[in-house]
Amino acid sequence: MRDPIKRLQDKIDLAQLGGGEKRIESQHAKGKLTARERLNLLIDAGTFEEIGMLVTHRSADFGMENQKFLGDGVVTGYGKINGRLVYVFSQDFTVFGGSLSETHAEKICKIMDLAMQNGAPLIGLNDSGGARIQEGVVSLGGYADIFHRNVMASGVIPQLSLILGPCAGGAVYSPAMTDFIMMVEHTSYMFVTGPDVVKTVTHEEVNSEELGGAATHASRSGVTQFACANEVEAIAQLKELLAFMPQNCEEDAPAISYENNGSEERLGLKDIVPENPNQPYDMREVIDGICDDNSFLEVHKDFAENIVVGFARLAGRSIGVVANQPAMLAGVLDINSSRKAARFVRFCDSFNIPLLVLVDVPGFLPGTDQEWNGIITNGAKLLYAFSEATVPKITVITRKAYGGAYDVMNSKHIGADMNYAWPSAEIAVMGASGAAKIIFRKEIKASEDPAATLAEKEQEYKDKFANPYRAAERGFVDEVILPEQTREKLIKAFSMLENKVLNLPKKKHGNIPL
Repeated sequence: MRDPIKRLQDKIDLAQLGGGEKRIESQHAKGKLTARERLNLLIDAGTFEEIGMLVTHRSADFGMENQKFLGDGVVTGYGKINGRLVYVFSQDFTVFGGSLSETHAEKICKIMDLAMQNGAPLIGLNDSGGARIQEGVVSLGGYADIFHRNVMASGVIPQLSLILGPCAGGAVYSPAMTDFIMMVEHTSYMFVTGPDVVKTVTHEEVNSEELGGAATHASRSGVTQFACANEVEAIAQLKELLAFMPQNCEEDAPAISYENNGSEERLGLKDIVPENPNQPYDMREVIDGICDDNSFLEVHKDFAENIVVGFARLAGRSIGVVANQPAMLAGVLDINSSRKAARFVRFCDSFNIPLLVLVDVPGFLPGTDQEWNGIITNGAKLLYAFSEATVPKITVITRKAYGGAYDVMNSKHIGADMNYAWPSAEIAVMGASGAAKIIFRKEIKASEDPAATLAEKEQEYKDKFANPYRAAERGFVDEVILPEQTREKLIKAFSMLENKVLNLPKKKHGNIPL
């Protein structure tokens, strides 16, 4: 039995070597880890079980029959992260540049099927040059098989993508259909067509980093939610992110133990909103004051900074936070912020994560750029997402809630369960100055002192509408609360809503304004 055992061990050793020592050294020289080194960092020690280690490609064209590597450029299997089952594939750039072949795709599809059948998250460690050109349409078919599974898994299990090298062409579309993407600065790239093709077709001079690097996609395109300094940080970030999510759409996110050691009152909250309604402040201070200490994980931090989204814990339970950011563009809603928030809301709703919405919004951003690029349909995406969401949804209006943006930001009218307002809240069609100029234009024009009349009428409008009490009288705001009471009120309200059931009308699916 020695020879068969030795033969097996030789094959295992060969498979674990990937493309060989020289290519591993080249990978390290680029500041990148190997496929297996990444898995060792990601998966709990001793829990990874590999599937398909001895698979090889079937191509016999262009001399490929003489170039075979066990595993065919991707390590697939299952294991645990912080004790929770996950399925994972890790592409190996040392084997044919991580390119996708028929068998490479089959291995990934097998893992995706297992993840769906067993209701556990799918994690992709992507490091691929795209389709293996020696296999032609077979490799393209493999990509389509993966894409189809990404769509079927969407909203059923969490799908997370780490981009850890160059991903081009078809290699970018699978990550794009997953829930969250993480990239590494200076070593990972995503683009449909690379710099050389761009130069040939459009005559633009651009390098890989500018075209599709982590900073570009984190701040300009919004394709990636996280840009990390290195691979170790990216993997740690993924593990932190995963902790806020359930295993699948049928479960709730795991809670951590929480002890109330006294009052939940947070006195620091009462001093955050300035007395001057036009003075900015950082909504993150409000988030930190409401949520459990150091629990907020911001998502899409560098994109559409006029809205803040992310995960946090409230009394140990996972929640999703959507908050206007007065410190950036006065917290106005625009195309990018609407898209960013809508996608986040839909994720939270897919996976039973309650939503906390903090509102300080003066309206939608005006201008030809916004109108010509579709602020109407993009703003409607956020409206649609909140209206469709059936998870517990609670809104706190800290200051301004003007115009249509008041409606869109999880108002009572589109299905919010509980709506609170601070005494500083202003709920109106528009600001007092603009409203006074429209309502009292005749009186102002006829006045001997227009400026004084305008100031008087502004104050009149403020007294009537620049407060939360008209909305509270109508029941659109359930309670006006002191800022320092907010955390306690939210803990009680989310606890009250934990068994909420809301069934949408029977339909195949809605037609979101994409």
